[in-house]
Amino acid sequence: MNIAFFLLPKQEVVTVTQEATLRQTLEKMEHHRYTAVPIIDQDGGYAGTVTEGDLLWFMKNRPDITFETANRVKLSEVPLRLNNRSVQIDSKMEDLISLAKVQNFVPVVDDMGRFIGIVRRSEIIDYCQTIMQGSTAAANAQLS
Repeated sequence: MNIAFFLLPKQEVVTVTQEATLRQTLEKMEHHRYTAVPIIDQDGGYAGTVTEGDLLWFMKNRPDITFETANRVKLSEVPLRLNNRSVQIDSKMEDLISLAKVQNFVPVVDDMGRFIGIVRRSEIIDYCQTIMQGSTAAANAQLS
């Protein structure tokens, strides 16, 4: 199975740039009700994934930052606790499944490292469920 089959293209993915402010990031995540979003660098490459936890811990450790002053802090100043990895569009399905075990979504990049979209964990689980159901049906048919 080709990863492209599962790809949600970047035009349909909520992202932030490294130049976004802390406040813009918080507002975008709240508006879309996401707990994590991909970060895109100035060249269109995947730079990481920011989570609610990253933002929360950053603000907790910086009492000088309030929601009102969060527009003065660039997202690039916020340390990311997790290194959510991406896959290339021509990667194997096994690589995608392996990352989906620990990431809500897997960012996908082209051969130049440019962000082209994501694959959601739910799509991968649906795929695995279909495979399992097919195997079960085939096994039951052999037993009959």
